[in-house]
Amino acid sequence: MWGYCCCRVLLHVVTADQAGTRTDVLVASLSGASRTLVARSARGGTILVNGAPAKPSRPLEAGDVVEFEIARASELIAMPQAIPLDLVYEDPDVLVVDKPAGMVTHPALGAVDGTLVNAVLAHVDAELPGDALRPGLIHRLDRDTSGLLVIAKNAPSLAALRAAMKRREIGREYLGIVRGVPEHARGVIEGAIGRDPRNRLKYAIAAEGRPAITHYELREAFAKHAELVFRLETGRTHQIRVHLAASGHPILNDPVYGRKENRFELPGQALHAWRLEFVHPRTGQHMQFEAAPPPAYEHARALVSAP
Repeated sequence: MWGYCCCRVLLHVVTADQAGTRTDVLVASLSGASRTLVARSARGGTILVNGAPAKPSRPLEAGDVVEFEIARASELIAMPQAIPLDLVYEDPDVLVVDKPAGMVTHPALGAVDGTLVNAVLAHVDAELPGDALRPGLIHRLDRDTSGLLVIAKNAPSLAALRAAMKRREIGREYLGIVRGVPEHARGVIEGAIGRDPRNRLKYAIAAEGRPAITHYELREAFAKHAELVFRLETGRTHQIRVHLAASGHPILNDPVYGRKENRFELPGQALHAWRLEFVHPRTGQHMQFEAAPPPAYEHARALVSAP
């Protein structure tokens, strides 16, 4: 379910204390809307400064007249949808699925339905524990990253698996194709990750960010590319993509942190979560799963490995 309400301020005059504040920061403060929604409104031309459309980053001066109208989400609820689901494992407590590239993990602004969560809700035909938009989720994958995810089907399993994730006891390995060949066959990339101050839609290594650690190992080297295995100690948003771009070896076909190339059939970055292991929350059994990369990934690999 998705609805909107509008918030409008006709004549807000910027005070001396507010001078120097970015337009999006001030409008977000006045309206109670997120900066993401404010930026969307600005792109739609509904934020005016002194009668003219303003960029979100515009610094304000005392005496500026700000006018804005923002459509805000009033309700967003994950609903069951009959979407094909690649089921790897299921029992009364957990579900392991292989998410395809191009599918968003859970509903959010810009992707209110058609997500993995919508598909899972239809499959289980029951309520899942946790947040209304992220029911049962222990971790997530970027839209264009394919691979394995574990989902809890009841509250005790959700609590146990989230605790295990916090203790770094859930193993996750990824396969990825990168530009260039790293100097060392294996290594560790450390760098705190936070919002990119120059682009709020991206992440970057930032001193004020959250600690992030990525282990990598060379799987195979090609002439101008390499396939690596990644193991995560932490699970920050876009972690592998940010760390590899910062190291000078961006993930192949990454439209945000690298460069997209039309010769590849991939919708985005060549990254696949291929291995997942955890201790079953009820039985205590060690569970391990592996999913081969999708055909588009294998096609990209064949192209870069060709002599």
